Amino acid sequence: MWQVADFCGVKIITYAILDNHFHVLLRVPQQQPIPDFELLRRYQVLYPKPTVYQMARLEVIKSELDTNGPEARMWRNRQLALMGDVSQFMKLLKQRFSIWFNRTHQRVGTLWAERFKSVLIEVEENALQVIAAYIDLNSVRAGLALDPMKYRFCGYAEAVAGNVLAQQGIQSITSHGDWSTAHAHYREMIFGTGAAVRECAASIPFAEFKRVLSAGGDLPLATVLRCRLRYFTDGAILGSRAFISVQLARYRQRNGPCPRTGPRALPAGVEWSGLMTLRALRQHRRAGI
Repeated sequence: MWQVADFCGVKIITYAILDNHFHVLLRVPQQQPIPDFELLRRYQVLYPKPTVYQMARLEVIKSELDTNGPEARMWRNRQLALMGDVSQFMKLLKQRFSIWFNRTHQRVGTLWAERFKSVLIEVEENALQVIAAYIDLNSVRAGLALDPMKYRFCGYAEAVAGNVLAQQGIQSITSHGDWSTAHAHYREMIFGTGAAVRECAASIPFAEFKRVLSAGGDLPLATVLRCRLRYFTDGAILGSRAFISVQLARYRQRNGPCPRTGPRALPAGVEWSGLMTLRALRQHRRAGI
C-alpha cells in the first residue's frame, strides 16, 4: 500500500484491513509537473526488483529521456496516466494484492467482488478526523481488538509502532506539529474523555445505537464511531452543507439534474459539528473480497 501510494503521488492518512475488505483514507494533492528523475524514482519504488527485461528496457528509456525519444515519450505518458488519481491507485493496489494472493494460495481468477466505493471528504479538520477515527476503529467494531493500537493492520497501530509515514498521516489531520501531541489529541478523539476506564466498554451494538437515538437520547461521538454507519461508506460526499452543495452543483452541470439528491443530515443525538452527507444511499451491500 505504501509503495503504490508513493508511486501514484497520493498520501495515506490512515487505513484498516480486515478479513474481507479494507478502508483507506487518501489525500490526493493538486497535480504538479513531475520531472523525469522523479518518474524514475517512483518507477523503481513500484518495481524494486525488476526483471531482466524490465532492466534492459529501462536502460533504453533512460538513454532516450534527454532526447525525448519515442520510447521515452510512451513510457513517460504511461507513468503519468497512473498518478494523482484515486482510481489508478486502487486499481494498482488491488491488482498487485490479487497477484500475490493467488500465488500464495495457488489459485487463479479474480479476487475482488466489485468495484471500490469512494467518498469525497471536505478538506476540513473535523471531517477528516471523524473519518480517520471511524476507519481505525474497524477492528473494535468487528470485535478483533479492544484498542485499535493493538490491531496490527491499521494506520493508527502502525503510527504508534513508529512508522514515520503513518505518523505524518495522522499529524496532517490535526493542528499539532509533533507526533506526541497529535497522538494524544487523536486518541482522545477515538476514545473520548476518560478513555482509561471506559474504552473496553465503549463499543455498542448498532441496534442499541438506534434505540437510544429514537428515544431522543444523546451519544458521545467517540461511542457512535464504534457503530457501523453507512453514511461514511455509501454517502458519496461528506462535509459541510456548503461543500456538498458546491460538489452537487458541479455534478449537475456535467451530468444533468438529479432532483432527489441533496445534502442530508447525519443522525440526530450526536454532535457532528456541521457534518452532512449526500442524500442518496445504496440500498444493498455485498462483501468486498
